[in-house]
Amino acid sequence: MPIYDYQCKSCGQRFEQLVKAGETPDCPACGVNRVERFFPSSAAVSTRRTRERALVGARRKAGAEKRDKDHAHSEYLAKEMKDHG
Repeated sequence: MPIYDYQCKSCGQRFEQLVKAGETPDCPACGVNRVERFFPSSAAVSTRRTRERALVGARRKAGAEKRDKDHAHSEYLAKEMKDHG
């Protein structure tokens, strides 16, 4: 089963989904079955420009994940200090 990139035509959410041939997934954000399939970025011809765009996207995603983890950690520490403080 291949992984495809999709974008919901209703809410605009972009997502990846592992699907069987001929199936169309529902949007994980709004549940609507109106999605458009894209070629995965890994299927594109690799040029300097596409590699730079992929790197920018990966850095943006990693930064967002780091911010989420840091926020969760600081909330945990604050709760622990409050409980034991």
